[in-house]
Amino acid sequence: MEEPCGAGAAAPLRGDAEEPKQGSVLFLGGNEVKSCAVVKYSSAPPQAAFARLQEKTDLKLPPANWLRESAKLGPAGTTILGNSKKSKPFSSFGMAYDFIDSVGNDVDVVSDSENIKKLLKIPYSKSHVSMAVHRIGRTLLLDELDIQELFMRSSQTGDWTWLKEFYQRLIDQKWQRKKKSKEHWYQKAILSKFLYYSINGDGAAQPVPSTSKQHQEAPVAGESDEAGRASWPAPFEMPSSLSEDPGASNQGLKNDFVRNILWTFEDIHMLVGSNMPIFGGGRYPAVSLRLRDNNKPINVLTGIDYWLDNLICNVPELVMCFHVNGIVQKYEMIKTEDIPNLENSNFSTKVIKDIAQNILSFLKSNCTKEGHTYWLFKASGSDIVKLYDLTTLCEETEDKYQNPFTMPVAILLYKVACNMMLKKNQNKKHYGTIRTLLLNCLKLLDNGRHPQIIASANYMLSELFQLDEPKKEDSADFPINGNSDESYSEEEEEMPDSDENGSYSNSSDPPDDNKAVAIIKSVGELSVPEKYKSVHRIRPSCAFPVCHGTEERCRLVLNHVLEGLKSVDSSVKKEGDLPAADPSTPIPLKYEDESTSGGPESLEKQMALFLDKMGSFQKGKHSSQSGMIPGSWQYKMKLQLILKSSRAYYVLSDAAMILQKYGRALRYIKLALQCHDTYCCLCGSMLPEVLLFLCQCLTLCGDIQLMLAQNANNRAAYLEEYNYQTKEDQEILHSLHRESRCQVFAWATDLSTDLEYQLSVSCKCYEAAYEILLFSNLKSQNPEQHIQVLKRMGNIRNEIGVFYMNQAAAVQTERVVSKNVSMTEQQLWKKSFSCFEEGIQNFESIDDATNAALLLCNTGRLMRICAQAHCAAEGDFKREFSPEEALYYNKAIDYYLKALRSLGKRDVHPAVWDSVNWELSTTYFTMATLQQDYAPLSRKAQEQIEKEVSEGMMKSLKYCDVDTVSERQPLCQYRAATIHHRLASMYHSCLRNQVGDEHLRKQHRVLADLHYSKAVRLFQLLKDAPCELLRVQLERVAFAEFQMASQNSSAGKLKTLSGALDIMTKTKGAFQLIRKELMAETEQISKDNSPAESMSVNDSSAGLNKEEVLKLLGIFESRMSFLLLQSIKLLTSSKKKIGGSSEEEAALRTNKQVYSLLLRATATKGLSLLERTELLLSLLEQLAPSEGSPGPQ
Repeated sequence: MEEPCGAGAAAPLRGDAEEPKQGSVLFLGGNEVKSCAVVKYSSAPPQAAFARLQEKTDLKLPPANWLRESAKLGPAGTTILGNSKKSKPFSSFGMAYDFIDSVGNDVDVVSDSENIKKLLKIPYSKSHVSMAVHRIGRTLLLDELDIQELFMRSSQTGDWTWLKEFYQRLIDQKWQRKKKSKEHWYQKAILSKFLYYSINGDGAAQPVPSTSKQHQEAPVAGESDEAGRASWPAPFEMPSSLSEDPGASNQGLKNDFVRNILWTFEDIHMLVGSNMPIFGGGRYPAVSLRLRDNNKPINVLTGIDYWLDNLICNVPELVMCFHVNGIVQKYEMIKTEDIPNLENSNFSTKVIKDIAQNILSFLKSNCTKEGHTYWLFKASGSDIVKLYDLTTLCEETEDKYQNPFTMPVAILLYKVACNMMLKKNQNKKHYGTIRTLLLNCLKLLDNGRHPQIIASANYMLSELFQLDEPKKEDSADFPINGNSDESYSEEEEEMPDSDENGSYSNSSDPPDDNKAVAIIKSVGELSVPEKYKSVHRIRPSCAFPVCHGTEERCRLVLNHVLEGLKSVDSSVKKEGDLPAADPSTPIPLKYEDESTSGGPESLEKQMALFLDKMGSFQKGKHSSQSGMIPGSWQYKMKLQLILKSSRAYYVLSDAAMILQKYGRALRYIKLALQCHDTYCCLCGSMLPEVLLFLCQCLTLCGDIQLMLAQNANNRAAYLEEYNYQTKEDQEILHSLHRESRCQVFAWATDLSTDLEYQLSVSCKCYEAAYEILLFSNLKSQNPEQHIQVLKRMGNIRNEIGVFYMNQAAAVQTERVVSKNVSMTEQQLWKKSFSCFEEGIQNFESIDDATNAALLLCNTGRLMRICAQAHCAAEGDFKREFSPEEALYYNKAIDYYLKALRSLGKRDVHPAVWDSVNWELSTTYFTMATLQQDYAPLSRKAQEQIEKEVSEGMMKSLKYCDVDTVSERQPLCQYRAATIHHRLASMYHSCLRNQVGDEHLRKQHRVLADLHYSKAVRLFQLLKDAPCELLRVQLERVAFAEFQMASQNSSAGKLKTLSGALDIMTKTKGAFQLIRKELMAETEQISKDNSPAESMSVNDSSAGLNKEEVLKLLGIFESRMSFLLLQSIKLLTSSKKKIGGSSEEEAALRTNKQVYSLLLRATATKGLSLLERTELLLSLLEQLAPSEGSPGPQ
């Protein structure tokens, strides 16, 4: 809350309760002028009523209280009464620092009220005007630039010589200091005495006879030339206090005004400093007090002065005291709105408004370069107003700090940027403005003199680029064109208005004007309404740069970080003997190959050292090789810059990882960890977020090493990416090496060519990340990170386990026949098993049932490899299924069953569930097949073996899902068909070899028949297994022949024969498939002209094994021939004995005909495979209608 000046009580001190905001709208001379004044800060005491002096009071005599402190005056003392020295050259900066929120955004002008009045009186006054103008955002800062004062200083110190020479050359060749008259000092003295008389509490003036002439003739305190010169600081030797507090008062940057007022005049917002004394009394609660010589009438300039003072301070009334030669004559009360209409002081308020708008437009249109010092100059008696860019003129000299405004402007730019950065509700649309402020600040600063501000500004610039934003289009977050109120031209000046008056044209001006930025040819133009149109909304060219990708954004961050690091390093005293490293010389990156790497064992040691060091960080040990003092600004800033660079390199590494540039990713994560290493060396205590970030870095490093291991084919390209370094990276590393050796994480970031070493490094990275989470108590605070690390640990242990398992399998295949299991194999099994076991524990600890099941499945596979290693040589005729094989297969089964229990049900993860079921089925099938093919008869009875085979096969069938439609369904159907075929063959064999127990024989017969039927049905579902179907059917025929051999009656034999022939006819489907494939091959051959091609097609028959087909065809023809012959014999003898039925006669005829054709066909040589197949199909077609009994299916 702010209070308008003069609203009853005195304006509050800073921090006191303030009254509601009020304003005034005045109607003057028929023209409405809007004016609103709000006191932002006041150090004045409560307003006291003024004492009306008696007539004939002699103001030449000093009052008793003259120049003494008074309780009524308050702590401000003489300042309130206007006796302070004139405005300091940096007064606007002092106000700007105090009201930093208003600068660059809400306020158009910041200045002393005296400067505002001087500008608005330009068309009426012949006196000279000299002001410094600075632009900060959309705000202009105006300060008096006392040329005489400057040149006096130049004569003594040699400063400002460039401006003096320029002034003398172009503007006033015969310059000499103009001394102020005695009349000037006389008027100042009696005004001071008048004001002191006016504050006497009892209203009676008490003159004190002077015992010395000193009081009468000496100038008012603070008005001497010495005091005036003291207000100018030397061109900037920046004191240490300023580096910590840029608003240090000894630089003339203090806000010395009694009041800071936010004055809105029409549409112009100004922050104005005023020292005008305000008294209470009269009909209004506030009045201003003025002393006038009765012999001199009020002129326009004085009237404008009084009117603007009252308007700025919102004082409604003026009290005028008239005197003649220092003797009081009378008092007169004048309302503020009546001042423009006083006799001899008549002026138009509308014209004053136009002047204000024109001057502001002129300045805003031409003072476009932020950080530049502009000089608005009008020579005494001249009508021409010129604007010069002093910064450009100063740059022609050797030292830019010859311009004393350089440092205050730089600090103000920095402060405004800081203020905008610190606003919690700040959004990214302001980032372009902040960036421009900081870049312009950096242009003004010299690294040797202001390293702290340069380092801090660069850090803030790096902070503008968000590194942790989600991966999406970068440009979406930053508007390409900022709001024009927030944005202003950094480099380009606006072109002058091309209005018909050509006010900005300087083509006809004298040659000395070529140095001026802009010229007002006649002050009379300022009174013309809208002569200078408001073009201060400069087109935005400071929008935040659009980064076309993560790498570009990170590179911008690193560029600013590097500049900040250089600034910090240059300010640190080189006390120790630092290695004289050349930043332009690449720092070699260590490269490991399998011949030098110590393998996983040396990794363990490095890992232990790292964890030991991490523990020491917790105890608060730290050291800096460069000699930085902990707690110093260099120390704090370098820590922040290093951490920022570490994060930037992490983001770069992550981006390269996504692009599958794994060599580049490893290089960037190496740099990130080197930055982190340096941070750890410097930092006494590790913050939780820093430790969490280290955990993320190590996790990413583990990911990269794993990817490098899995993509060994591109190793050469990755090595090239890894060894490449930019100059920027080298210089950042050079700065890091000033503080530490950067070798703590070397074990994690070396590029090795050894696959096992890479996998081990990856695992160690995850383990290190996990250890950090454990000992820093971050596990509970960051459960997501904890889960991710454990998942990765489980995954890498699975990878390493598979690696050792595959190595063991490779050793097994290379092993010499009949040689026993080697120690190497056993060691590899142990390593693999250990990795799987640890991985399973990792996944189980985070309730990841699916991945735990996969690792259990892999452990089962390892057990099967162990079982295979224990089988005897294939060439050994005594080969039997060994107990070791049985042991490992059973272990494999146990792990598969555990995997199923881990999943619980298929819905958890159908694909994994189906995979585990398939592997379990395969294991049971393999074990049963081996027991069947290599029966351990030396250890077990035949019946026991048959029982175990049968159980194994049935369990395999249980886990073999033939019904669910999936890619694996045909495999499952084939497996089930094979199982039924094998079981049928086993029971068939048992039946052949068994003697005695008839019940058991009958049981075996039934089982054989059942499994043959199921095998046939399943093979018939498959369209790519005609040979298997044919083989099963032929075995069924053999089974029928075996049964027929044990039969005695002709009727029984005939029935069995009929059944066997029926089975033969059922093979028609298999032959049709064979014919289809053979015909397809024939067509393909006929299309190909080249014999070579036709041969290759013929030989590369994917779906048909021709040797197998030929073999089966031969058996089929012989068995068919045999069955037909036996059938003909039995039917003939039956006909002779009892006379056959018509059906039997038809069957006999058909059989004879088919048998005859078959004999002819087998006797004919040179028939192709396709012709033989087609012949058999035609015979089966003839045989089918005359089938006897349906026979088995």
